[in-house]
Amino acid sequence: MDDKTDPRGKNQQSSSGFDRRAFVAGAVGSAVMPLTARAAAPGAGALPTAQDPSLPVPVNLRVNGANKSLTIDARTTLLDALREHIGLTGSKKGCDHGQCGACTVLIEGRRVLSCLTLALVAQDQDVVTIEGLGESGKLHPMQQAFIDQDAFQCGYCTPGQIMSAVACVKEGHAGSEGDIREYMSGNICRCAAYPNIVAAVQQAAPAILQQKG
Repeated sequence: MDDKTDPRGKNQQSSSGFDRRAFVAGAVGSAVMPLTARAAAPGAGALPTAQDPSLPVPVNLRVNGANKSLTIDARTTLLDALREHIGLTGSKKGCDHGQCGACTVLIEGRRVLSCLTLALVAQDQDVVTIEGLGESGKLHPMQQAFIDQDAFQCGYCTPGQIMSAVACVKEGHAGSEGDIREYMSGNICRCAAYPNIVAAVQQAAPAILQQKG
């Protein structure tokens, strides 16, 4: 019997000299070798360990002109840092989903929803809360206007309304009642004091713009 023919009479090798069994064996061997070498290497298969996000991290917040050094969970929101770690409870936790505006504060003059902002994001930036709005023991013009216009009832949303109203004026969106309503629409008043809020913004706008200038 020809040494290139198996007992069933089938050729193992084609006329071109290609040996299928040898090819398959070689391919498998070449695939296995890197895996074997990796398994033999020291520390092979070890995956990098992810850092536990609950581990405390240092953060420096500049709130109402004062530096506050904290060690907090990296996932802590600015709102929780202000209320629970610094003791400034003026900013309110309403929906905790960024929908009501009760938590509004200013970062570098921009209004932000502190319940959706990580404290780490605000690090080394100027943060202003309702507690830091007035100067030298005097009420800010917007605070006074809310009192004059009776622009609150239960008062829970008032800190966020005032902070947003100050930014609304400085952004140049207090030129008309329609503009004020539009650019204050992110702040919800469940007591429906909206006409009074608009009147308060209109009253305070000239004094705020004069301060800005």
